[in-house]
Amino acid sequence: MPAIITAIEQNSIAEELEIEVGSELLSINGEKLKDYIEYQYAVMAEELVFEIKTPNGEIEEYEIEKDFEEELGFVFESAIFDRIKPCANNCIFCFVDQQPEGLRDSLYIKDDDYRLSYLQGTYVTLTNLTKKDKERIASQHLGPLFISVHTTNPELRAKMLNNKNAANLMKELDFLEENDIPINTQVVLCPDYNDGAELERTLNDLWKYKSILNSIAIVPVGITKFRQEKIKQVDKEKAIETIEIVEKFNKKIKKNIASVSDEFFLMAEKELPEKKYYNGYSQLEDGVGSLRCLIDDFKKRIKKVPKTVKSQKEFTVACSVSAKDAFIMFADQLNKIDGINLQVHPIKSDFWGEDVNVAGLITAQDLINQLKGICHKNVIIPSIVLRPYTTEFLDGLTVEDVEKEIDAKIHITQDIYSVKELFELLF
Repeated sequence: MPAIITAIEQNSIAEELEIEVGSELLSINGEKLKDYIEYQYAVMAEELVFEIKTPNGEIEEYEIEKDFEEELGFVFESAIFDRIKPCANNCIFCFVDQQPEGLRDSLYIKDDDYRLSYLQGTYVTLTNLTKKDKERIASQHLGPLFISVHTTNPELRAKMLNNKNAANLMKELDFLEENDIPINTQVVLCPDYNDGAELERTLNDLWKYKSILNSIAIVPVGITKFRQEKIKQVDKEKAIETIEIVEKFNKKIKKNIASVSDEFFLMAEKELPEKKYYNGYSQLEDGVGSLRCLIDDFKKRIKKVPKTVKSQKEFTVACSVSAKDAFIMFADQLNKIDGINLQVHPIKSDFWGEDVNVAGLITAQDLINQLKGICHKNVIIPSIVLRPYTTEFLDGLTVEDVEKEIDAKIHITQDIYSVKELFELLF
């Protein structure tokens, strides 16, 4: 996987040199780099000679002097420049296996790469680490790593991941502890597998690594309509049970090290806990505390808004089903302000099935089918629905395609944990 440049940062060296988007970084100071980690080390040098392959195939060489802390300004298509370490597992709950045919190729890639875990917070199982991988993790102190634990029961983990190497989890955690590599851990809760007593065991086993353990996130298994194997969905009763197990564990150790994702509280029909429950929001990307962040940010900003706006503002917010109650509450308060008309439309997942209700899986076709003819001329969507650095949705359509079909302008908010951009559009 080459080091393709997908964007150039403003006021950067790369912009000054007029390097084109779509170019490939071939080498720095004669070295062909394997990943963004090596790139970070390489650009620390104050004198650089780097080769670029332009989109039309020409090779260009640049020789520059820069300050030690100064970046080149490249944004890459991927943080891995050689070959992503593939997943050697066949997990019973794997989301990749629950997709239909015909989506873009990248959605079918099963990665299990510790470098992406370090750089981007993706989860790894530790089932494919080589001796060389471990040496690099230890020598460069690559942490925190995000670990998909699921269970600490060796036999059960091997069964859930369909990989005998998965039984060696505790040995790999011992290695990370010995080298003082911090970890954030995840449990995808599958009823009748790793719930109940097995979850209690997992929590207690993980606490043995408290010197490196930053957090434990418990998320419900995601099931699409394309899944062939039968796995139970987390229901209200299971959600309540899981919340109680986690609360009991945290109380025992006197620290909020474990948290369940927002979905558990929604399914249990319970109020979201306050900020202190989330232990510094270390697992926001897993949906643990994202709604609490959003609600608290709204409460802070709504106190400072004017009682009227100069011109009429009409917007439709297209949100996930899981976030609908929060946005409806926001709209109820904002619509009291003279000149604001904010409509909220939660997008049901006809594409994936009714059990999928998160923003990251909203498709263009569902937006079109559910907004056409009823939305305002301005529609707000979160950036998480798009492929990074593009306007492309999961189903291959683009923002421009949706705008044409629904006859509206789409506004993309980058920060899904704040209403700052929403307020900037309104006020």
